[in-house]
Amino acid sequence: MIETILPGVAAIDLGAEKLFVGLAEQPVRSFGSCTRDLHALRDWLRENKIKRVAMEATGVLWIIPHDYLQAEGFEVTLFHGAHARNLPGRKTDVQDCQWHAMLHGHGLLQPCFVPPEPIRELRTYCRLREDHLAMAAQHIQHMQQALDSMNVRLHNVLSQLHGVSGMRVIDAILAGERDARVLAALCEAQVRKAKEAELIASLEGTWAKHHLFALEQAVEAYRFYLQLVEKCDQKIEHQLGVINQGVETVPRPKGRKVKVTRHNRPQIADLYGQLLTACGGRDAQMLPALGPLSWLKLVGEVGTDLGHWKEQDHFTSWAGLAPTHHRSGKSRRRVPRRKTKVAQIFREAAMSLAKSKDCVLGQFYRTVRGRRGAAVAMVATARKLAVLYWQVMTHGIEYVEKGLEQHQKQMAERKERHLRRQAAKLGFSLNPLKPSASV
Repeated sequence: MIETILPGVAAIDLGAEKLFVGLAEQPVRSFGSCTRDLHALRDWLRENKIKRVAMEATGVLWIIPHDYLQAEGFEVTLFHGAHARNLPGRKTDVQDCQWHAMLHGHGLLQPCFVPPEPIRELRTYCRLREDHLAMAAQHIQHMQQALDSMNVRLHNVLSQLHGVSGMRVIDAILAGERDARVLAALCEAQVRKAKEAELIASLEGTWAKHHLFALEQAVEAYRFYLQLVEKCDQKIEHQLGVINQGVETVPRPKGRKVKVTRHNRPQIADLYGQLLTACGGRDAQMLPALGPLSWLKLVGEVGTDLGHWKEQDHFTSWAGLAPTHHRSGKSRRRVPRRKTKVAQIFREAAMSLAKSKDCVLGQFYRTVRGRRGAAVAMVATARKLAVLYWQVMTHGIEYVEKGLEQHQKQMAERKERHLRRQAAKLGFSLNPLKPSASV
């Protein structure tokens, strides 16, 4: 029999309207989910001398009970539901909380990673910012649809319809301008120089009223979400100041350039410097494909201290970037990877390396893609980036890009050593070819 090693434990099964609380050797009791019900839950737990509470990470339902009970002095353990499956049979909320209470009393529940409150607040702002950008991108598509309906092919000529030239032209169209040459003249000089004839041809439309109205609505919605993004940037800048409050500012490393974010750059003063200070001088921007924006999103997700993950393999597994297997006897099967925000950030960074000309990780991506396909190559490269990020943030390593030529030289030397070992096993020796004499 497994001994109880954690006395005074309880488990809560969370619901939108009811909270079922299980204690050892006591009937399950239910509470409501309102604030007054949380007060009653707190008092009842104290009456039963409960010090530790476990709850499953269920959507966003765990946030309020977790934070409230933690603030009231209880030791709260948040665990992954997949790690505490109930026994076979009928599944009910009452049985769940009893089962989880038993597991928690035996110390069999592994706590989830919950970042500190300042990081959680930063994460909320960063995620809101990404959501607003996604909605803004949808309205860019609405603008393209409205222009297509009027046979205006501007987005076929311009690489970005929502760029400076594109928005000038759209504003002029909504203001009543219909002359294609006048509209084309609103574009930037370098655009006119390269594509003036195509611009004029693409701006000859039909100008139906209902399509113009749809275009106007799409532009207003697009700019509305950009305003929300600006407000998120202000909140992020303020929260970085809160995180760095009382911390000595870390000077920038000499000679190190700040990577430029081309698209959706946050309007935050000295973002790189603030992140460098928050992370104690550990510079994640030195890694390939990770700029200040990607670094900001990673800090919002995992915080500045990665000590929760003792090994790099733990970090990549938690992020959903490690190979997953299920083995039982001779049976083996693949298990779908967890889809996490952190994995998405590293995958986006890995995709930006696909066409890099002088980057070792870019060559690694292309090599794996040639053998296993683009999907496998993207995850493999993302995992390498995650490992490097963990090493930088925990051990403060200095990543130095040696270049593709040096990498290829090392690979050739490695292949030569392998061939020499194989030849020695077979009783042969490996000698270099002599250069042929010129005739």
